[in-house]
Order: sequence, then C-alpha cells, then structure tokens
Amino acid sequence: LTKERYQSFIDLQDKLHQNLCRKRTLVAIGTHDLDTIQGPFTYEARKPEDIKFVPLNQTEEMDGNRVIEFYEKDRKISKYLDIIKDSPVYPVVYDSTSTVLSLPPLINSDHSKISVDTKNIFIEATATDMTKANMVLNIIVTMFSGYCAEPFTVEPVEVVYPDGQSFVYPNLEQRTMETTAKYLNHIVGIDQSSDEIVTLLKKMSLEATVEKSSDGVSGLLKKISLTGKSSEKHGDEVASEKILVKFPATRPDILQECDIAEDLAIAFGYNRIPRAQNNEATVGKALPLNKLTDLVRKEIAMAGWTEALTLSLCSHDENFKFLRRTDNGDEAVVLKKPKSIECQICRSTMLPGLLKTIRENRKYPIPFKIFEVSDVVFKNPAKERRAQTERRACALFSSRMAQFEVIQGLLDTVMQSLYVSHISAGSK
Repeated sequence: LTKERYQSFIDLQDKLHQNLCRKRTLVAIGTHDLDTIQGPFTYEARKPEDIKFVPLNQTEEMDGNRVIEFYEKDRKISKYLDIIKDSPVYPVVYDSTSTVLSLPPLINSDHSKISVDTKNIFIEATATDMTKANMVLNIIVTMFSGYCAEPFTVEPVEVVYPDGQSFVYPNLEQRTMETTAKYLNHIVGIDQSSDEIVTLLKKMSLEATVEKSSDGVSGLLKKISLTGKSSEKHGDEVASEKILVKFPATRPDILQECDIAEDLAIAFGYNRIPRAQNNEATVGKALPLNKLTDLVRKEIAMAGWTEALTLSLCSHDENFKFLRRTDNGDEAVVLKKPKSIECQICRSTMLPGLLKTIRENRKYPIPFKIFEVSDVVFKNPAKERRAQTERRACALFSSRMAQFEVIQGLLDTVMQSLYVSHISAGSK
C-alpha cells in the first residue's frame, strides 16, 4: 500500500457507506489487517457489557455501553449510534482467539487496523439486506484488487450460516442479459447494426456477442428442400439476431435492457444522436379528482372564503389530544425519526393546520373564514405502501359568536354546485 492507495481505499469505503449502504443501515464494511488476526471468524450477538475491546485509534478498553457513550459527541460516528443503541444485544465480529474485530456498524477494533504497511487485508461485510451486501462486497473487492501484488486476484471466504448452509463469497460471476439491436436502436434513437452495437458496448466495459438463430419455419423449409418459389415470396432465410451482454460484478446498476441502452447512448455520444420529432400524438388532461378539487376550491372562494395552504405533517398532540380525539393506533401514519416535534405524523385531519393559521393571524380583525382542499393520510394494511391518501375539504369560521348558518350555507353552496340534491330524513 502507498499513502495514496490507502486513502483511496478509505474514500471508497466511506462513499459506499453513504450511498448503497444507506448510511450503514443496510450494510457495514469492515477492513482488517489479516496478519494480526486468526480465523475462523464468528459473527455474534452479545450483551453490551460482555463486549470489550479498544476502538479504532483509541487507547482505552471499552465495553459496548461505554462505546455508545464515548462516541455520542463524535461528529462522524454519532450519526450511526441509533442503529443499535436501543438493542438488548450488539453485533460483534470475533476471530478464533476471541479478539474483537469490529462492532458493526459503528467502529473497528484498533487491534486489526490497516495501515500503509499492511500486506494482507481481510474485508468483512455485515448486512440486513443480502442483495446490497453482495453488491457492496463485490465492488470494494474488485475495485481494490487492482492494487494487489498479483493484480485482480481475490481469495474467497466460506461463510457458514447457523442452519448449516455454506456459501463462498465473493461471487464474482458475470451476469448475462439478452437484448436485440432493434430494441436498443429504438430506445436510443439511432440506427446501428448488431456488430456496431457490440463494439460500442465494449467501450463501456460490457462484454457483448451477437447470436444468430434461424427462423423456425425457414429452417424447416430449408431442411426439406422446399425453397424455390416459396423463398422468392418470403425472402431469404429469416435470421433473428440477439445480443448477449455480460456485465461485471462492479455494475449492479444494470437491471434491465433500458440500462444497456443508456450505456449504448453514452458510448455512441449524446451529441451524435440525431434529433427527431415525436410522432406519437397524446392529449393531456387533468385527473378527474384534481378537476373536481379545482371546482370545489373555486366555488368556496367565490362564496367569500380565503384559501389556506398548510403543511401535511403535524405533531401527534395537534392531531389528537388538542382536538380531544383518541388515537386508537390504526389511523395516523407516524414518522420514524421526526426532525422536530411539529412533524411527528401525517395529518389525518386538516383542522390543526387551519387552527394554527388563525393563531398566527390573530392581529387581523375577525371574523375569519378560511378553507383548504387537500389530502390527508391514513393507515391501510391492504395497500402496497400500507397507507392511503384521501382528498378532503375543510372550512373554519371564527368570530365572537357562533354562527352555524355560515358553515351550513357554505355546505349548501358546495352541494348545489356539485348537483347533490337534498334528501329527506330517514331515507337511504
């Protein structure tokens, strides 16, 4: 290792932690000097008081609780403490001599830290998402393997799970995807042959080959020698060309054919793609719900009411306690880590926002006649996102005396504009 390569390695690890690892909530990467530790290694869950080691670049031996306390004021590590802080057990990696390697996702042990003098590096990745773990491990291993004494060589590790299953990591096998020149040309807007596309994809470090397969009917006619006029009518043997694209472990971003098309466009050059007018005519129009919303807003505003636009987030007390409502637990969508007390939940009623609007405008003379037509959010386990929005209208009248007829008049105005007729009491 040189100083530049060492710093490049650390920078890559930090960038992966912030991006693919989602700030270490999905994956945590640990790097160790293999010559200072001894395998096999174990990944365990221990009580904080049972974990004792010297954290990276420290001299004091600490247990798990002391580590949390020590790094609460650290500008970098403190951001990750909440991941395991409230857990009764902490994840920890040991070697065969019960020496702590790391306390993921927080800090490594000072015992196995790497330096510019390190000759053999052991990389461990702990995760809550296996897909992301493989992506991150493959990237960091392959990217840094270029600095090895024998470039691009990696020693695999066998991982044995508690159920007895064992896997060898990293898995650096190339993935293969099938596409066609017709599809790629259509997406990018160019006209290139299959061989030309293969050449362009190689510029993007994608291994591509052209596979030609004869059309089934034409091949059958050729075998039984029924060519002649039939061939003249339908043309020569129909050949459908497929392009097989192999991409390395460092390209987890390629998920579909359109991702290959993007690389093709980059290799071809965006500035070289010919400009063309879109010949597909489409007609845009407002969603029925939005059209109805605009109609209701217009009618209420024409009745002399002032529209307000309030936040969709509010505090739990504003949505329930201050309105003398009880939270039964199956209504409000709660934010996991709200930034402030005023943004704890998604509102299930628009009253808190309108009441706060009046509170902040008390210096103006009464009466207040304000309204809002917007969305509220409710829990719904039947939905894919386990929540749903509903469009609602809310109006608030504030004066020195109660005037129910004002609100009733507004309701009648809205109902008449929507052609909703009155019904007699007791009718269905």
